[in-house]
Amino acid sequence: MWANSDGLKLKSLFKNIDKYELSKDASEILNISMLTNAYYPNQNITEQEFLKIKSNWLIKDSNFELIEEYLLKNQIINLHPELMKYLVDRYLSQSDIKKSCEIFSKIIKPIENEYLSKFNLYCLINYGKNEEAQLILDLKKELGFKDDYFENKINYLFGYLDEVNNEVSENSVLDFHLAHRTNPEFAFEPTKETPKLIWKYLSASNLLYNIQDIEITDIDKISTIEKATHDKNYSEKELFEFYKRFQFNINQLLNTEEVYKSLSSIEGRALVYQRLLLTEEPKLKLKLIKTLKNIFEADDIGNAFDEELKKFLNQIDEEEVPSNFTTFYNNYSKTDKIIDKKIKYNNKILHQSKLVNYFNGDYAKSKIEEEVNKFLKKIKKDKKYFLSKKDIIFIEALKSDGIKISKKYDNLYEINKSEMPADIQLMIDNNEIGAALLRVIEVIGPEKIEDIDDDTVYFIINTLNQLNVDLIRNKLLLKVLPLKV
Repeated sequence: MWANSDGLKLKSLFKNIDKYELSKDASEILNISMLTNAYYPNQNITEQEFLKIKSNWLIKDSNFELIEEYLLKNQIINLHPELMKYLVDRYLSQSDIKKSCEIFSKIIKPIENEYLSKFNLYCLINYGKNEEAQLILDLKKELGFKDDYFENKINYLFGYLDEVNNEVSENSVLDFHLAHRTNPEFAFEPTKETPKLIWKYLSASNLLYNIQDIEITDIDKISTIEKATHDKNYSEKELFEFYKRFQFNINQLLNTEEVYKSLSSIEGRALVYQRLLLTEEPKLKLKLIKTLKNIFEADDIGNAFDEELKKFLNQIDEEEVPSNFTTFYNNYSKTDKIIDKKIKYNNKILHQSKLVNYFNGDYAKSKIEEEVNKFLKKIKKDKKYFLSKKDIIFIEALKSDGIKISKKYDNLYEINKSEMPADIQLMIDNNEIGAALLRVIEVIGPEKIEDIDDDTVYFIINTLNQLNVDLIRNKLLLKVLPLKV
């Protein structure tokens, strides 16, 4: 897959792909491409560079189950210590000690990374395997290991100490967890500088202070809460309930659009939000919503007004949205709901007929050949039937699989070779399978395959036909060919 690819080309493609929030379709192709066992590229790229690209993608995609399967199935923890650290830290930040420790029991090879070794040692104690943990610690110390903070907490868990140093380290989520685990009276007040993972740990462990106990004059704490809400560690609902506690006079509320500019950003957000609650007129409501979003964005905490923003916009009928707010409305009112549409077969149209079930594996080769040739015979007789691009995509995919289509139907359509991007065809000709797949991923980017125009879908499927990656191709075909309602 990768052996014939130039590393410089791969690096450039990965850099471009990294700019996107890939759609599910593009992500699935990238996962298959990256995790297929294959020779590493060796032109203008080192094995470590390629492994880092893999790790970076898996971390960005954040599919924990896939990461765990990849690490354990290949037993490559020592090759990808950052990926392993990412996985166990995320589980621990969710206060899921069991999940973060389970993975260590499935590792066959000795762990080389010091942080992961410490994590494993702690997990052994957690499992009650103190003797094994003590042996590992003794061996580590003989090899020069020294970490007073860690040893103090671990010795307390071993039962060697009656009291523990109550120092709290934010250097890692493991260090922080050990401070929490070893101190029954544990309390901690995070700041803006507190790492995101520790914020998540505090949230998951119910250790965050109640926002309603904060005084509205405590600007630093409120600002910290806003940042935490932006990072999804406080709920937006709690933050906006807090904004209601600010007191404004009638003049300030009536002249919100000017007054908020003279207030602190926190007070400004509270004022605009309160005025928004009092507004019913769609145009003014949209103006205030946009203003509020801009104030959040100005302080780099735009995600703190995300779900509430959608709620406000969904209260406004799309037909009441003025033209100058259409783009804003469409960009932010979209939800991530998955609509489960069912296939509706239309046996009068080739690509919408039940014949598409071939790509599900529902047809024997001889059967699909017979049925397709019958269908094409009807089309040839029917002067009104026009083969669409999707019909052509369907036929070309069948031909790629070795399905024999009678030559007497060759004149039903023509292939325009110029539709295939020259650089992709060159990659295919040079057997640069991985690079060609990356170009397909780059083309799809953040789009759903069913939302892409037919001409682009044609060359995507043509690429996959030539690369013989039927698993990927068939999934895409079953999304773009059938009619779904």
